[in-house]
Amino acid sequence: MNVKERLGEIAQRVEVRLDELLDAHCEDGLLKDAMRYSLTAGGKRLRPALCLMSAEMFGGEAKALDIACALEMIHTYSLIHDDLPAMDDDELRRGKPTNHVVFGEANAILAGDGLLNLAFEVMLARALDSEEDMPNILRASHIVASAAGVRGMIAGQVADMLFEGKDFDEDVLKYIHSRKTAAMIKASVMSGALAVGVSESDISALAHYGDCIGLVFQIVDDILDETGDQDKMGKTLGKDAQADKQTFATLYGIEESRRIAAEKTDEAIEALAPFGDKAQELIALARLMKDRDN
Repeated sequence: MNVKERLGEIAQRVEVRLDELLDAHCEDGLLKDAMRYSLTAGGKRLRPALCLMSAEMFGGEAKALDIACALEMIHTYSLIHDDLPAMDDDELRRGKPTNHVVFGEANAILAGDGLLNLAFEVMLARALDSEEDMPNILRASHIVASAAGVRGMIAGQVADMLFEGKDFDEDVLKYIHSRKTAAMIKASVMSGALAVGVSESDISALAHYGDCIGLVFQIVDDILDETGDQDKMGKTLGKDAQADKQTFATLYGIEESRRIAAEKTDEAIEALAPFGDKAQELIALARLMKDRDN
């Protein structure tokens, strides 16, 4: 099975479980409809894939499934809120009208809030479900919470808006992207392994890999915002330029940005050397992220 087939298989499993979790935890009605609308709108399911591939290296993919679903809930909530008029003011996401366009701004905010809270409910329920696994699941949940929170994704989003229309250097750009995008990608890799229970040296290696591919993902996103195909991307392109945002593409140019992405991909792959052949899926996924066109 090649990496694209594996991603498809993971996406199918995650989507089935997401449906189950929504039905188990949410009453039928407007809130559930709004949450489901964005949660089942497609997407790469990259974060769940990183989580489950990481767990699978240590023989525990099944233990990480609910954490993988929680990661997708948190990611989807962030997209709903990012698209709001007060933030990026976008009307297209994953090839469909954004949540607030369909359900209204107030319901979109609440749908995002619902997904964020449900993510933690799901992870804590999984921890409580098994006394043996509880410490590992709690460690994984803590990593996810930190990445999504005030020192992670939220801090990155605040900085991103704060510096709109301003010139800034590489350090500020890396601060924004390491938190807004890379933090959750790194947490996805780490949480899968933590759910199984692994050594500190293994977690350190996976953290390094996650840092690198998180940066690669954002660099490629910046490039595609200028050069991509809107139909493939499923979202409005050119928004960064319209908002006068500094990106890797504007700071370094397209070709230098591609070189940096390739360099960081090689560094990510090197970080996985201690795992030998067990890391083949994560290696293939790193290369796919560098070369993606959507």
